[in-house]
Amino acid sequence: MSEITLNSLPKTLDELKAMPQAALTVPEEVAALTVAALALYPENPAETEKMLDFLRGPRPLNGIDKQFIRDRFRGKEYLMRSYLVGSTPENNYTPVQPYRVTVSENTYSRTQFVDGYLTLYVACSGADSPRPLKLRNKPSTGQWFLWEQQLLTGIRIPQVADPWA
Repeated sequence: MSEITLNSLPKTLDELKAMPQAALTVPEEVAALTVAALALYPENPAETEKMLDFLRGPRPLNGIDKQFIRDRFRGKEYLMRSYLVGSTPENNYTPVQPYRVTVSENTYSRTQFVDGYLTLYVACSGADSPRPLKLRNKPSTGQWFLWEQQLLTGIRIPQVADPWA
């Protein structure tokens, strides 16, 4: 298990590229940058898409990907904050700073490793288990790129939005 510290959440692609993790050579750091990029979505979808294109390397988002992300965030601006340490449904998913993302592997993480894929799991305070994302290695550069993510599935709603709380 790794805990990746992000001193800030990027607001632009240039800010993301300037982060120490942006070399994309450490898989856990790529997972944390994916969380950071998606956290901007409610505020700036277009800039988030640019960041995701960078994290995806030679395979940018297509129209279906963009629509999927848009649909998952509808009415759930708190979603990505649930992946930052210190956030809970009870505190409206307010993380502590500096921002930290907890990333782990499990028994099945490396089943496709020989083919260049690695599945990591990101801790989520709004779910009972960590959520997966798959990375793909580009051997010519040693970089890891986002291949697919399952971070946008439903989570417990924040207590302030729960009429039954």
